[in-house]
Amino acid sequence: MKKSCYSDSQILSILKQTEAGAPVPELCREHGMSSATFYKWRAKYGGMDASLMRHMKELEEENRRLKKMYAEERLKAEILQEAMAKKSEAIRTTRDGRHCRPSIPHQHSPGL
Repeated sequence: MKKSCYSDSQILSILKQTEAGAPVPELCREHGMSSATFYKWRAKYGGMDASLMRHMKELEEENRRLKKMYAEERLKAEILQEAMAKKSEAIRTTRDGRHCRPSIPHQHSPGL
């Protein structure tokens, strides 16, 4: 995820300036950002204070970390399931209706 050029306090300051009556296009020009960025921030952080914003970012980071852990564990489970399926397929090889494991070819030693 791309890191913002603006700190949390800068974002809140810009949002508060519009609440005080500053026009959005002027603020966007002044801070060198697009109006889309401003409206995205307003939708995401509107009405928050600094502590709520920090808490939300911590939760987002924890959520990202947990999703990554879940994906890794799910991959491990799929690999194990695939290995077990291959093993059970090998065990299902039958001779005369009996289950048998695949045999290893015998090597005969010379001189016997």
